[in-house]
Amino acid sequence: MADNTTTTPNASAQAAQPTKRNGKRTLMLSLLVAAVAVGSAGAYFYHESYGRFYEETDDAYVDGNLIQLTPQTAGTVISITADNGDFVEQGQTLVEFDPADTEVALQSSEANLAKAVRQVRGLYSDVDNYKAQLEARKVDVQQAQADYQRRQKLAKGGAISQEELAHARDALSAAERAVTSAKQKLDSALALVDDTHIASHPEVMAAAASLRQAYLNHARSTLVAPVSGYIAQRTVQVGSRVQAGAPLLAVVPLDDVWIDANFKETQLKDMRIGQPVEIHADLYGSDVRYRGTVESLGVGTGSAFSLLPAQNASGNWIKIVQRLPVRIRLQSDNLDKHPLRIGLSTTVTVDLHDQDGPVLAEKAQTKPRYATDVYQHQLSEADALIAQLIHDNGPVAEQVGMTH
Repeated sequence: MADNTTTTPNASAQAAQPTKRNGKRTLMLSLLVAAVAVGSAGAYFYHESYGRFYEETDDAYVDGNLIQLTPQTAGTVISITADNGDFVEQGQTLVEFDPADTEVALQSSEANLAKAVRQVRGLYSDVDNYKAQLEARKVDVQQAQADYQRRQKLAKGGAISQEELAHARDALSAAERAVTSAKQKLDSALALVDDTHIASHPEVMAAAASLRQAYLNHARSTLVAPVSGYIAQRTVQVGSRVQAGAPLLAVVPLDDVWIDANFKETQLKDMRIGQPVEIHADLYGSDVRYRGTVESLGVGTGSAFSLLPAQNASGNWIKIVQRLPVRIRLQSDNLDKHPLRIGLSTTVTVDLHDQDGPVLAEKAQTKPRYATDVYQHQLSEADALIAQLIHDNGPVAEQVGMTH
């Protein structure tokens, strides 16, 4: 009996242990289910109240204009005033060529224009000369006609011979032929200058065009910065003989950069032009925030415009989610303190609340997006030089300026 009383409590304890373990397991499972339910509810609530109104990607990079400086004429480099990383102002001289060849060509063109002006002045003088000759021949005709008529009357009375009358008639015919010849010469001279003045004469205009080109070639032997920015990709060296169109260096205006964000095609359903964007650059971290707006949605995926686009109709095909480039225009509020560089990685978040904007641009651009006026003065200076040469070599009555 003693053995039975000692084993019964042990058996009860052993039977209670699985019950406790099962209870703990049930409690843990219940807590896990509750946590999953709460997490799912929280995720659903987050998605419905916040998440579905924002799309984010870290496949986004800073992009901007890379303005290549290329010469329009060939030349030998004698001076370089900027190097990689230097800041340059619009219109600042960057590269200079040896100006000897272009100076000689310019002087030759100036001489040719002066010569053309003086030759055209001679044409106008010829016209005046032929007009005077024509008037003189007309006077000769009148005199010869008067002599002939007087001799006709004398011949009828027998006062002069028929031979003398014939001589008077021949003189009248010769005078009339001289008038015809003088008129033809005047018409030929007028054909060269009719409806023109010195500045608009074809000979002068051709010489002026040659001078304008020579002046531009000489001016272009000095290369200036088309915009303000920072120098990059300098390859030109002093002493190099470069040809027209060869890239020498690039100017990057960092105050006019944008973000190219590559979103998955599944993220673009509610994305519209004009929606606000928040950007964080990896360079500065999450403490620095940039603001911007969606400027355009790409018209094709990156693979569609690749050098070797995929041919899905051949071979085995595996569906891959495509990405579409989205351009984001940055606001300049933070660029001064925290400048961005081309190629930096960024994280972009687009606010999708406002969906009134278009998916694609609906209006054509009527104004140039980018422009420079640093080359305009070159042509005006050439025109001023042409006008001065015409003034110096032409008569006072023909002092008119050239217009391009």
